[in-house]
Amino acid sequence: MFRAVNVDVKGSNTTDPDLIIVQACLRNEPHGFKKLYQRHHQKVRSTLYQLCGADGLDDLEQDVFLRVWKGLPKFQQSAQFSTWLYRITFNVASDRRKALAKMRSRSVSVEDEQLANLSDDATARTGDQQAGLTQMHYQDLMQRGLEKLSEDHRSVLVLHDLEELPQKEIAEILSIPVGTVKSRLFHAHGAIRKFLEAQGVEL
Repeated sequence: MFRAVNVDVKGSNTTDPDLIIVQACLRNEPHGFKKLYQRHHQKVRSTLYQLCGADGLDDLEQDVFLRVWKGLPKFQQSAQFSTWLYRITFNVASDRRKALAKMRSRSVSVEDEQLANLSDDATARTGDQQAGLTQMHYQDLMQRGLEKLSEDHRSVLVLHDLEELPQKEIAEILSIPVGTVKSRLFHAHGAIRKFLEAQGVEL
């Protein structure tokens, strides 16, 4: 249960449309958190799907908003709410991917090998998949390509290309320099391009 607080709007990010709703949540106003959920749950769900796939998507979404609920009293209102929310979403997705990796008991580092193996793996499967390519939805193909990427490369690609976030905000969400965002984005684009070309997609 949130405690009623006195919100000092001075110095806060008054340009953020979510700030008023956040303040309503902190004052325990009815339906405040519901409004936040309605504004952002589709974006959160889409991001989680691109990062983790469809398995357990409902639970992941619930985990994100549970963390938001618990963390709102500590939210720095001078920051952008959407950036803070994306950071939580990324952390939930990262925890999920780490848990799956442990379950599979895989010792192979996807981070080190994904770029080297992507082209060969995709090329080997091209013959079997070419016949059904016309029925394959492009989004499904992209999802398979994303699954080939490391967590780092996949994250920047999803946030930049699919969620259309600027590189500076991505750097804030992932707590990395903008230069690192650019580098990972460059390699991720190259890997995805190789994968799609190997599937017969003309770019």
